[in-house]
Amino acid sequence: MLSPSRLLLLLTIAAVPAVYAAGVGSSATRPNIVIIYADDLGYGDVSCYGATAIKTPHIDRVAREGRRFTNAHATSATCTPSRFALLTGVYPWRRTDAKILPGNAPALITPEIVTAPAILQQAGYTTAAVGKWHLGLGGETLDWNTDIKPGPLEIGFNTCFLIPATGDRVPCVFVQDHRVVGLDPQDPIQVSYSQPIGHDPTGKEHPELLKYKFSHGHDQTIVNGISRIGYMSGGQRARWVDEDIADTLTRRATAFIEENRRRPFFLYFATQDIHVPRVPHSRFLGKSGLGRRGDAILQLDFCVGEVLGTLDRLGLAQNTIVIVSSDNGPVVDDGYHDGSVENLDGHLPAGPLRGGKYSAFEAGTRIPLILRWPARVKPGVSDALVTQLDFFATFAALVGRKIPAKAGRDSRDGSAAFFGSDAKGRDFIIEHAVNGRLGVRTAAWKYIEPGPGLAKNVNTNIELGNSTSPQLYDLKTDVGEKKNVAEQNPQVVEELKAMLASMRAPGTK
Repeated sequence: MLSPSRLLLLLTIAAVPAVYAAGVGSSATRPNIVIIYADDLGYGDVSCYGATAIKTPHIDRVAREGRRFTNAHATSATCTPSRFALLTGVYPWRRTDAKILPGNAPALITPEIVTAPAILQQAGYTTAAVGKWHLGLGGETLDWNTDIKPGPLEIGFNTCFLIPATGDRVPCVFVQDHRVVGLDPQDPIQVSYSQPIGHDPTGKEHPELLKYKFSHGHDQTIVNGISRIGYMSGGQRARWVDEDIADTLTRRATAFIEENRRRPFFLYFATQDIHVPRVPHSRFLGKSGLGRRGDAILQLDFCVGEVLGTLDRLGLAQNTIVIVSSDNGPVVDDGYHDGSVENLDGHLPAGPLRGGKYSAFEAGTRIPLILRWPARVKPGVSDALVTQLDFFATFAALVGRKIPAKAGRDSRDGSAAFFGSDAKGRDFIIEHAVNGRLGVRTAAWKYIEPGPGLAKNVNTNIELGNSTSPQLYDLKTDVGEKKNVAEQNPQVVEELKAMLASMRAPGTK
């Protein structure tokens, strides 16, 4: 039974006239939409963005047959906030709880919040979330052994098959719709992020049991020879095998496409790769020459190829929007001694950009974004300023749905830029780093607000972009953000500072 808040949301959306956009007015012509959302994939990690030490032929195919964006951004330099923004059309920094979540966090997106899949669902789409979730599940007292809700099914997805949080956080089980997959009622799951629970060995106490050692954090319950963040007991039969995660998720994603090939569908396929722990299947292990991180990139590329092949086989490629992107910039050592640092061999995960995951610098949020829609989008390269935040309003416009009042407050219809007629894109976007530091990005300028904080993350060796002085970079001439020109351009600093203050003001849209 629908909750009163969920019922009110659906009635609100359904009350809006379904006047479809030109060219997509019937179920036969409305495009399918597939988002392949990689994890921690950097601007320089794929060959179509300039990588030479590794080849990603399937991702390159999407770029060759679609539009590759060179100035595209996630809203945030970390995962949970970016995912929140993509699905809701709201900047995550507007909420104090839209941050990296523990694996037992309650649902961040609750049923009264309008989401992109909810709008598409009301327009007649069948919707699915497959892969990494990391947006919280259930309420404050979540029991993993009963129905797990609210979750994706309460916010616009017809079905889901999830990693609840991340691969390096417990519980290390899959959730399908409202239940843990394969759970034995006689072996109930318990999860704690505050104190040890149960009798499973931990990485801290039993490093001899590990496939490879942790470098920082990640020293708690061992699952499949890998120590994780958090403590877990029970659920032995339900626990995943890391080497099989990519294949399992990809089979679920392609099966959803197969099952819904005769109706419009929306698939949010959020991969585990290339996030830690990097445990690619044996058929990829050692094949990149760049260590486990490079091998995980090859595995990610394979998964993209499986989706493309399924669309080809079913005759759906022509009228399916395929988007390949990432939730934030790259990181190499993110908690495990997996050989990735030692085996970079000249590969530059961020390409020419400064910073990476967690950072206020450009590599924190500037990510690969490729969009293919053969029926409408001409192949090419665009340097328009675009953001994943605008998927929400763009999809609504695509299917002719008006956005309910107060929903998607920061999202704008980016159809012209995404589909090719606008070479400029947004006037500005706000960027969000791990420490809450915000920046303003325009076509030419990058402003980072001043404040305290470490200059570099000592664990990941990533520059965080923190400074007690304002920072301003001319990205037209200095894409690597090597020279702070704030003192030489005080008027620009004041304009961008005022823009940021205006966006922060209550009620701003």
